[in-house]
Amino acid sequence: MPYDVQNDDRLDPRLKAVLALIASPAPGDVASREAMLTEASAPATIERLAAMEAAMALLDSEDAAPSAGLSFRDVEVTSEPDGNTIKLRVIRPEGDEDVACVYYIHGGGMVSGSIDDHLYRAWGRVIAAKGVAVVMVEFRNAVYANSLPEVAPFPAGLNDCVSGLRWLSANAATFHVDPRRIVVAGESGGGNLTLATAMSLKRSDELGIVKGLYAMCPYLVGAYPDERYESTTQNNGILLQTHNNRGIVGYGIEAHEEKNPIAWPDFATTGDVIGFPPTVISVNECDPLRDEGIAFYRLLLQSGVAARGRMLLGTFHGADLATAVCPEISHETARDLATFARD
Repeated sequence: MPYDVQNDDRLDPRLKAVLALIASPAPGDVASREAMLTEASAPATIERLAAMEAAMALLDSEDAAPSAGLSFRDVEVTSEPDGNTIKLRVIRPEGDEDVACVYYIHGGGMVSGSIDDHLYRAWGRVIAAKGVAVVMVEFRNAVYANSLPEVAPFPAGLNDCVSGLRWLSANAATFHVDPRRIVVAGESGGGNLTLATAMSLKRSDELGIVKGLYAMCPYLVGAYPDERYESTTQNNGILLQTHNNRGIVGYGIEAHEEKNPIAWPDFATTGDVIGFPPTVISVNECDPLRDEGIAFYRLLLQSGVAARGRMLLGTFHGADLATAVCPEISHETARDLATFARD
């Protein structure tokens, strides 16, 4: 039975109104990543995405996310091992005081999204206004192009995220960032890449450059529905339509078949996460991805990691980024993230 938003008493009424405006048909399976690339470049797709981004401009207002008192700078960084160029956007309180830093990885299922999207432009300002630097990384998406000149599947985006973080750690003084207080954070696909970045650094014995991890509504499984996780069925259709193969095909189906945890962290074991720095897993109650995030939180606890879990009642996937819709929820998350980085 199709999801009926108006009869879901769990949801905040403001978010019900949003869902009523953006309802869309459920996407089906695809034959290959190449088919997704063809679809992504089709005029109808480009037009649809442009319309969605125009609507998101409502979130990027000065009222919702003021820029007063903040400074902005973009820098280009070489990513390894491919030698491609990525972009880091530094947003921080004005002044030359050394501050804690949130290294933020945007969502989009690892296949889409950009730091230039209105959602992330506003979200970066909201976090930085809490007294920390925010460094947002523009990495190679797997399917939909952003401001970078290429798209590429796993592990390209992960390599870009790790490379940007290494560069930030080595050049922290340039931006008056305290290198001892760098937290990696991200939502949805960015939550995946947050945890995958930590696992990658652990393998190279570099976890010491990270003070903590803050993964919001992390996208960890890829293949849905999953009988282990009730939310993948219960909440399917609430913002996200996950019952298709597009995630694993677009980002890394071979890595999924190999059960590679740095591509799909739901495959992680105790050995993959032992030694993680303090970690927050934040989930949304009405999200198909809710239960996989909770399961990862429990894996962290079982592995001796100083982990904290939080659930935002009444919200759908990633709703805490929508400052203009639910400002008190958004600012609560931004404060929690900034405090986690700073203290």
